[in-house]
This record gives sequence, C-alpha cells and structure tokens, in this order.
Amino acid sequence: MKVHFWGTRGSLPASFSQNHVMQKIVRAIKASSGHRFDDDHAIFEFVDRLPFSIKGCFGSNTSCIEILGGDDYIICDAGTGLRDLGNEVIKQAVKKSHIFHIFISHLHWDHIQGFPFFLPAYMPDNTINIYGCHDYLEASFVTQQDFKNFPVPLKSMGSNISFTVLEPEKVYTIGGFNIKAFRQRHPGNSYGYRFEKDGKSIVYSTDSEHKGDVDNDRYPFLNFFKNADLLIFDAQYSFSEYILSKEDWGHSNNLIAVELSVRAGVKRLCIFHNEPTVEDAKLEEFLENTRRYLSLYAEHYPLCIDLAYDGLEIEI
Repeated sequence: MKVHFWGTRGSLPASFSQNHVMQKIVRAIKASSGHRFDDDHAIFEFVDRLPFSIKGCFGSNTSCIEILGGDDYIICDAGTGLRDLGNEVIKQAVKKSHIFHIFISHLHWDHIQGFPFFLPAYMPDNTINIYGCHDYLEASFVTQQDFKNFPVPLKSMGSNISFTVLEPEKVYTIGGFNIKAFRQRHPGNSYGYRFEKDGKSIVYSTDSEHKGDVDNDRYPFLNFFKNADLLIFDAQYSFSEYILSKEDWGHSNNLIAVELSVRAGVKRLCIFHNEPTVEDAKLEEFLENTRRYLSLYAEHYPLCIDLAYDGLEIEI
C-alpha cells in the first residue's frame, strides 16, 4: 500500500506569497556562502541537501489523501487537494471509466470544498461513491453546490454519484480494503477510518480532540490505532498552544500524537491537518520538536515521525 497526500492543511487553504519565495531564496543564498558550483549538477546536489523548509513547501491545499493498492481509487476527504488529484487522474488516464470511493471524516467546508472542482465527477463514465457517518451527508454536498453558492448543481456534474451512510465500528469491504469508521470528538462529530489489506493497516484520524480521558488504559482510540503501520493524526497545534488557547476547538497536538502512537504500538506517525497560518520553517521546527519529544517519552521506541505535506508519498 502507498499513501499520497494531496492536501494537508487544516481549516482553510494556506496562501503562498512572493514574500515567502523571497525568504526561501535568501536562506538558500546564505547557505551557499563559501560553495563553488562548476555546473548545474553541482547546484542541484547542493539544493537537494538543503532543509525541506528551504527547498520545498508543505503546501496549501486542505485535507485529501489517496490510498493506493486496492481495486479502485480510495480517497479520504474532499478538500481542495481533491482538485489536484482529479487533474492527475485526467492527465494519466489510460481507460475511459474509473471508480472512486471517497470517505468523508465530517462535513465542515475545508473537507468537502474541493469536490465541485473534481473533474472526474463531470465525466459520465465515472462512478463516484461518497461515504460518511453523518445522516446529512448528501444534503451537505447538495447545499454546497446550490445555485446560490456555486454555478453547477451536484445533479448536473455528469458522473454516477452515490452517497452511503456508514455505521460506525462496523467493518465494510470496499475497493479491496476492510474499512471501519470510528467516532471522534469534534464540533458536530467527525469520524476516523481504519483501512486494512493484506495484513497492513492505515488509520486516518483527522479533526479529533483528545482530552483528559486519554490517559485511561481503556481509552478506545488505543484499540482503533492498535499496531497501525501508518497513523495519520491531526496535530494542528503544539501542546502549549492547545493548553493555552485551543482547547475545545476539536483538534489535537503533537505530544498526544506521540504518546498515543507509542501506547498503541503504531509503527509510523504522520502529523496532519497543519495549521494554515504557520510557515514552512516553523512547521519544520514543529516536526523536530515532536521527534525530540519521542526521544524523551520513549527513547528506544522505533517510531518514524513525518509531517505531511502536499505531494508526500509513504509506502507501507
């Protein structure tokens, strides 16, 4: 299995301005002081060794990931990253029809706002199956594309679009995966998903807040996360930020991410739903602080920690 991250920001898309580009160029030039480059290859090699926050970008799209390795397209959430996913499908298409299974964590706008711009949904040979645990799942998509809000209504998109309301904690077999949804603490409720196939497991748990009961040995998320090969975890805030001003906002923090991962036996943790107001250098520092905390909390536990960015691929 492989996971491709198409959108990783939380709450709203993050802007990327000329000033951000200039800051990266300035840092790169400073880092190049004392180096001599005889050709383009030497320049590329130097750039490739720079910190990610200089040579790359954590991205601007809202939540959307793709899980590869099943029979059809398996997608979690329909944020603005879904537009880029759709464009890539069109560009790489070798057949006329496709089947897409889209699992929605919840129906806040940043998790569905990409769907009106998902080009495969306009093509009559495609099938789009949308799943979620809210009983107003279809109504939210219809309302988003009501003529007062968007020029093309959902019913005019062209493809075969269906909606299925799932029962939490019931196991479904869809697109070659065994899939279970789990209720999470978030305003209006959200749902995480566990995907299993061929002895491997991926857990997608975004927009979920963990409070005082997290220390309980029977905390239900421990079983939901248990031995996951990859846990994609909402850690939009640092621990201090969460404690000081973000409690009850429906999101979690990096220290809880580490602690739950270790207690549940997770093999790889990917921090997700990145704060849109935080720039790349600060996100990179956030990642390093999280890895440092792991060494303090469980020094010898072999947990690999990543911070999601648009375009990241993780193979399981």
